[in-house]
Amino acid sequence: MTSEAASATRAPSSLLEGSTGAGTDASLGELLRSRRSIRGYRPDPVPREVIREILAEAVLSPSSMNTQPWKFHVLSGEVLDRIREENTRLMLAGAPIQRDVTVAERYEGVHRDRQVDIAKRLFGAMGIAREDQEARLDWTMRGFRQFDAPVSIVIAHDRSLEAVSPIAHFDLGAVVHALVLSAWSRGLGTVINSQGIMQGAAVRREAGIPDDHVIFTAVALGYPDEDFAANHVRSARESVDDVARFVGFD
Repeated sequence: MTSEAASATRAPSSLLEGSTGAGTDASLGELLRSRRSIRGYRPDPVPREVIREILAEAVLSPSSMNTQPWKFHVLSGEVLDRIREENTRLMLAGAPIQRDVTVAERYEGVHRDRQVDIAKRLFGAMGIAREDQEARLDWTMRGFRQFDAPVSIVIAHDRSLEAVSPIAHFDLGAVVHALVLSAWSRGLGTVINSQGIMQGAAVRREAGIPDDHVIFTAVALGYPDEDFAANHVRSARESVDDVARFVGFD
């Protein structure tokens, strides 16, 4: 390991330290409790070797029948800058969304309520008023710019798995969660960022992603900007009693 990579690995963010004292020796519980989505990043580059270590831990995740469907396209530098620019241009021009994986346009019921709640928390932290359409648009465009993170990891799976895509998507969720926690243990922030791949054709073209890879989502990665107010926002969670049933126990 290079000295730069070793230093980065040993230097957890104070966002993480301040909440639980977690770091590279943190317990799983400490990492789960302290982790949050990071939407503002320092420009410092992330050493390639550190990213390789993160991916090496992430791929230990379980998968159906050990299929290991994940593919990672790790983007930085000029390639990522071109994707940011093209995403921004297309979205501002009103271009239709081009995603490989179809998702619901709108959540309903309690799921919509939770979406609105986190939006209110983020806008409140950033001082974005309901009527401030310019600031709201700028916030939205941050997502299409991969939140200006120095690294974006595009997650994909082999197109041959499309017939069983719900299972492959479940497995990709597992590997992304492991990636996020592994990064957090090293003081690196992430946010799972589907906005970053909404213009899938542009992402595929600029990143050279093969046609037989189905683009699923992206993860922005970098060192947290601790002065960015939204980074200190925590999303609410339902209690275990609200989401779990125990059957057959005394």
